[in-house]
Amino acid sequence: MTALAHRIRRTTAIAVSLAAGSTLALTGTATADTPSGNPCGPVASSAPVAKGLYQTAYSERNHVLWATSSVGEPPVTNSSLVKLDPHTLKVEATYRPPATDPETGAVEAVYGIAVDDEHDTVWTTNTRDNSVGVYSQRTGKRLATLPGVHHAREVVVDEKHNLAWASSFADGSVIAFDTRTYTEKRRVTLAGSSPAGMAVDERTGTAYATDFANDRIIEIAPRAKSPRLIPTGDSPLSIALSKDGRTAYSADQAAGAVSVINLRKGAVTRTVPTGAGAKSVATDPRSGRVLVANRSTSTVTVVDPRKGTVVDSLTTGANTNHVHVAHGAAFVTAKSGSGPEGQDLLHRFPLRR
Repeated sequence: MTALAHRIRRTTAIAVSLAAGSTLALTGTATADTPSGNPCGPVASSAPVAKGLYQTAYSERNHVLWATSSVGEPPVTNSSLVKLDPHTLKVEATYRPPATDPETGAVEAVYGIAVDDEHDTVWTTNTRDNSVGVYSQRTGKRLATLPGVHHAREVVVDEKHNLAWASSFADGSVIAFDTRTYTEKRRVTLAGSSPAGMAVDERTGTAYATDFANDRIIEIAPRAKSPRLIPTGDSPLSIALSKDGRTAYSADQAAGAVSVINLRKGAVTRTVPTGAGAKSVATDPRSGRVLVANRSTSTVTVVDPRKGTVVDSLTTGANTNHVHVAHGAAFVTAKSGSGPEGQDLLHRFPLRR
């Protein structure tokens, strides 16, 4: 097997989950340094949403939570862009991606997701089709498909600079598209790299991608001639930034930990174990805490990055896949298949300051 095929195979195993039964529970393991008790609210809610539930993104403009779902290996015939009420988790609308092969019924399956409230759109990664897609938030209509993003994994939107950045895992590229015209604006390729998770600092316009294969972050500044490479932990899959943009946090899958990275120094300052299969990371801008979704332990770990301590562990059910913090809550997808019709579950944990 070639190195490229090996990397694609590893990410395919990440992107496509195995169904398993589970139940939701909220554990209260807050430490003494949390005076208000559990850092998450006392009541967590969950709902079966769709089979193959993958990622979520919140629209402040429309007060809507968007989710992606895709089931199985190619040809993927069951995929949807789902619109939900962020409070009740009730499905408000479901949109089917366009067909790519009438004979097999294959569709342009959606996986990663980001919201662009500036232009009222939703961006998706169409991993199996090596592209990213753009949808209208108002109608759910697919507006554009942008090719050349090989095994596209994640997409993030910089509304201030009218850019959407996507990770092209299979060919070592990080690509920026104009969110107004959908044209490609910049492409940075590093041979032998595997860009996966994405984040952007909208104040500076600097984009960050985790390099899963080489245990580092790829930093792309607007005026830099070449990317800056910053070390992380073992197999960084996801990345998030602190509110001030000075610190990055990477979910290191092989290490089962989160790395705290000083971006000015370009160095890891703390490593906090979170659980096997650390897959997704998000920050709570109000408290500064970091949340890590751990696939193998079926938990979300809440970390105080300043102290380097775990302040809580939330049990979500089998195959925790993604955590997204928005509107005072953590939204967590778990590919448990434990809904009444085999759907995966979406959990909502209210967050305290």
